[in-house]
Amino acid sequence: MNSSEAGVSAAQCARTQCRLATAVLVDARGYLLLQERDEHAPVAPLQWGLVGGHVDPGEDWTEAVWRELREETGLDADVVPDLRLWREVELVHAPKGDPALTDRWQVWVGTTTATDVDVVLGEGRQIVFVDPDSVRAGRLDLAPGAATILRELLESQEYAVLAGGR
Repeated sequence: MNSSEAGVSAAQCARTQCRLATAVLVDARGYLLLQERDEHAPVAPLQWGLVGGHVDPGEDWTEAVWRELREETGLDADVVPDLRLWREVELVHAPKGDPALTDRWQVWVGTTTATDVDVVLGEGRQIVFVDPDSVRAGRLDLAPGAATILRELLESQEYAVLAGGR
């Protein structure tokens, strides 16, 4: 979802701390569900990022992450039974008027029984399960925030559990 659809314009996001609810789903192979953004994306066009987006005014984080999953992928709780909060971090998401200003991210993780066939593309060029080795090896052009988060996730015990020890 782009920022203007979420009630936060790109100009507003440049002057304030935005709230972003994102999800990383891990399939039975240990692959990660990622989004390749299209050329119309207001931030990080044509780069790979996390599924998710801005938290709408008055919306809580849990509502936002499920809304974003449904809007961007068509997936719901029936194929993501264990979605849970993994990290809350502050990172720059969009260019800021004040270089000290960051955005507040919540990163939710979970396993899924879904496959690429089950994903209904709601935004971007593609949303597919990606081999974690392609992320580790730098073969994907990752958006800066996604690069930071995925590097930490792939090195974590949490990912080892999600990936079933792979």
